[in-house]
Amino acid sequence: MPVDITADTPDTIAAMEAAELVLVLRYRKAVTYGLHVLLGALETHQTSTRYEVRFGDTPETTAAHIRDAATTATRVLVLWSFYSPDAHALARELAEIRALADAPNVTHVAGGVHATAEPVQTLDAGWDIAAVGEGETTLLHLVDAVGDPAGITGLVYRDDTGAVVRTGRPLRRPLDDFRGFSLRWDRFNALEITRGCVFSCRFCQTPFMFSAKFRHRSVANVRWHVDRMRARGLRDVRFITPTALSYGSQTEEPNLDAVEELLASCKEGIGPNGRVFFGSFPSEIRPEHVSRAALRLVRKYCANNNIIVGAQSGSDRVLDAAKRGHGVEEVKRAARLGIEEGFRINVDMIFGMPGESEQDVADSLRLAGELAEVGARIHAHTFMPLPGTPWRDAPPGDVDPETIRQVDRLSQRGALYGHWQKQREHATRLAAAAEAYPRPGRSRTILPQLPRTEAP
Repeated sequence: MPVDITADTPDTIAAMEAAELVLVLRYRKAVTYGLHVLLGALETHQTSTRYEVRFGDTPETTAAHIRDAATTATRVLVLWSFYSPDAHALARELAEIRALADAPNVTHVAGGVHATAEPVQTLDAGWDIAAVGEGETTLLHLVDAVGDPAGITGLVYRDDTGAVVRTGRPLRRPLDDFRGFSLRWDRFNALEITRGCVFSCRFCQTPFMFSAKFRHRSVANVRWHVDRMRARGLRDVRFITPTALSYGSQTEEPNLDAVEELLASCKEGIGPNGRVFFGSFPSEIRPEHVSRAALRLVRKYCANNNIIVGAQSGSDRVLDAAKRGHGVEEVKRAARLGIEEGFRINVDMIFGMPGESEQDVADSLRLAGELAEVGARIHAHTFMPLPGTPWRDAPPGDVDPETIRQVDRLSQRGALYGHWQKQREHATRLAAAAEAYPRPGRSRTILPQLPRTEAP
């Protein structure tokens, strides 16, 4: 059953004595959303465990919290959450923190998409436990057990003999069961309205961590959150969703009635001095979902004058291999409609996709140029072989010098932005890690290579 979301704090925590369990969050700005959701689940959870939560916003403060808590608590759980590109740097940080503060009753737990996809790699990098799948119920069970992982689903760790123990994935529960941010610890974020994705793009981690189906937060539950935000003096409502116009749908088609119900309720809830943002960061809209009706809904209820459209490639062949579910013409149409309706269109594109030929690259550059000419901006990425995806074992994105020159020219015009250069470095590290941890029976032949011909 859904938890009671009307009470701000559980009575069981109000008058606690010395904590049996201390949760130290390695609190980094880049990944606060996931931690806030865990705190939201925790604050309504009734437990007999006496616990407290501390925030480590630097390695030094994290170590200080660990040192202090380890002297009195039965167990200290240090909670980490990170994306795959950050795994290498954070493994170094973990070693730094352990050198500053460690004890037998301290356990470092890594969660998020990387730990889910590569749990053994995560353990070998220095963490004690990898939390796989959705973390809310796993954390609540760990709190109930005062941090003892035995018998708790959703974990991978090594036993006393060094053998890897896998406890299976936790039960997936409705999003309405848990709060989307934390009132008790006053930690707010964009609200997750959809988890999972039916589109299963081969380069994306989302459908393979959360399943290839949609689970939506109900409009009533979203409104409850918006009302609390307004009461706390917050003005902006943003959403986390893999595909914004899929809200309320269980198929590949958008459900504009559900979207309008959501947006109307949020606009009413946040009040005349508040703003609702939809289809802009940190979410996007699929190009085939863009229509005049959809764009006019956004303009009617929302404050954003820009929209993010996921194109990914200018080659129909590459889009088909990636199982994107749309073609290049849909991207052009989405950009044209968006601009005609008065929006600034930002188009996501990935360079260096697996198996790209020179013709595919030329097609992508041509599309980027055409979109820039009509007023769109390109948000450029370099392909990264992300763990947990069908293209995990693909070579890292290879962006040749001529492509770099053309991309740079677009950037100098203000028509292109993004961290695509840094992502080239991440891609190389991820590919090396995939080589070091091979998956049996997986081939690195990802996409048939077209004949290498000179680009026009």
